[in-house]
Formats: sequence, structure tokens, C-alpha cells
Amino acid sequence: MASELHEVVSGIHFGEGPRWHDGRLWFSDFYAHQVCSVNEDGSDLRVEVQFDDGGQPSGLGWMPDGSLLVVKMQAQEVWRRWPDGRFALHADLSGHANFWANDMVVDAHGRAYVGNFGFDLDADLDARGPEAVIADHPKTVLALVEPDGSVSDAADGLSFPNGTVITPDGKTMIIGETLAMCLTTFDIGTDGSLSNRRVWAPTAPHVPDGICLDAEGAVWIADPLSPQCVRIGEGGKVLDTVPTGDLNTFACMLGGADGKTLFMAVAPTSHRDIVSAEKLGKIVAAKVDVPRAGRP
Repeated sequence: MASELHEVVSGIHFGEGPRWHDGRLWFSDFYAHQVCSVNEDGSDLRVEVQFDDGGQPSGLGWMPDGSLLVVKMQAQEVWRRWPDGRFALHADLSGHANFWANDMVVDAHGRAYVGNFGFDLDADLDARGPEAVIADHPKTVLALVEPDGSVSDAADGLSFPNGTVITPDGKTMIIGETLAMCLTTFDIGTDGSLSNRRVWAPTAPHVPDGICLDAEGAVWIADPLSPQCVRIGEGGKVLDTVPTGDLNTFACMLGGADGKTLFMAVAPTSHRDIVSAEKLGKIVAAKVDVPRAGRP
């Protein structure tokens, strides 16, 4: 069972892509155009990357040489910050994304898997509502970015590919298909190719946004349509739930000194017109029983 919820960071627009790295929690704040990091207790908040051109960061990850990769959403790009501070375009996803680029996981070889919306989600939600969008929506691809920045399609026919994890042995990927309300899994080849697609777990009525993996092989999913984070086992059994008060949960990450702090990015909504205007987002956390595993 999880401990009582506590606040780590407040006053952000919309947190996404939380990652535990080198003793700190890193996350993107979409509408501040920043990548930030913070200590486990919420102290020493730092701006690590600022997109001065108004670029919107999302997924984060690190290559073996310590380079930080950042998804630049609207531009459909991945940017790289080398250990020496250089910051430049790493990969152009425009031929492999049908709308904004989104979450990402980076493997032990520096290969990055990047999802995208597939269509203008906010506009469609406004026009048709969540139930209609879930029932009928365009499919899209998951892009594979090689360490040299070249891009190919890793998988297609995905319903809003979102949070993604890789098991500790590097042989299996689990990805949240948000609008299919399921977790899908693939075998990962030695060349990074994906095969043997299958459903790892149905998640309905929960909708998977950001996800993270624990040492027992269960997956925590952030549910963007409800104020909770849910731990799910293979096959779909709900193993635990962490309520997040009156704010919906959009991303999660296990970390902390013992790997058992579940950090959650929460906000009242994901609608860009609302969260871009007000700083209503937070990072909250609770202690859980099983530590993190795998990537990110």
C-alpha cells in the first residue's frame, strides 16, 4: 500500500515525462517551455533546458554518453544536449509523426522510441467528446531514432502511443495505447526492431498516459481522466491505486533514493488553452512497496 500523498513541486503549467536520473527528478513543463529537475524532497528546483523559441518539450531520456534527449513536440523533433553543453537537433520526426510528437523511452544503446498524437486531440475532444474520440480515431506510428539520429517506423497502427517502458533485460517493450485503453507489448530485436505485438493488459476503465515499471514486473499507469495512478499486472488485474485528490494524473515515475517513491504529474486537465494560461499543475509523490526497474 502507498503512503500518504505529498507535494513535491507546485506552480507549474503542465508536467510531463518525469524521469529519475542521477539522484534528481527531471520533468518537462510544456507551457513554460522548460525541462526542470528537482531533489526528491522538492528542494533545489532547477531549469535544465529552456526553449527560447517557444518550443514545447515532452519526453526525456539519456544516451550512454550522458547526452540528454528531449522531444520537441510541435516541431516533431528530438534535440540532444551533449555532456559538454552543446544543444542541437538530433532527429527530425516529421516524416514519421502525424501530429505532435510526445513521450519517449531511450534504450541502453541510445536508441529512442518516440510516440505521437496522430491527430489534433484537443480539437477532436472539443468537437466530439472523450467517448467518441476513444471509439473512433486515427492510428499512428511509433518512431525509432537510431543513435546517429536516423529515423524509421518501429510499429504502426497504434492508438495514441504514449508512456513506454523497457524491461531490465532490454528484450521487451510495454507501451500505453491511450485511446485503445490497453498496454501493448513487443519483443525487441538486437537491432532495436519490434515484433510479436500483443496486448499485455487491458486497462479499461482506466486510460494509460505516462507509465513506469517496477521490480515485480507490474506497470503503474497515470490515468488522465481520473485523479489516480493505478498499478496493473500482466493480464489487467489492478494491484494498487494511489488517489491524487482533485487533480487528474498524466505521468508517473518511480525513483528516489530507494526507488520506491512514485512521482506523479497532476493537473486539472490536459487542454492546452486552460493549462497554458494558469499554473495549476503539480508534481506529487507517495511511497510504494516495490522499487523501480527497467527504463526509463
